[in-house]
Amino acid sequence: MPYKSTRDLPESVRDNLPPHAQDIFKEAFNSAWDEYADPDKRRGKESQEEVSFKVAWSAVKNEYEKGDDDKWHRK
Repeated sequence: MPYKSTRDLPESVRDNLPPHAQDIFKEAFNSAWDEYADPDKRRGKESQEEVSFKVAWSAVKNEYEKGDDDKWHRK
C-alpha cells in the first residue's frame, strides 16, 4: 500500500524520523512497492510490504544515522 503523504506513514516512522527522512522513507517505499510487485523479483518468501520497508529503511540510513541521543540525525 503506497503512501500518499507522510501523514499516512506508520506511527513508528512518523514519531522517530525527522520530516526530510520521512520524505525519503515514503518515496523509497513507494518506489520499491512498484518495483517488487512481481513476486519473482523478491527474494525468498518476503512479502511486497516487507521488501518495501527494507528498501525504505535502507534509503533513510544512506542519509541519516541514529545518534547517541537515540534520535535520527543527518550524516
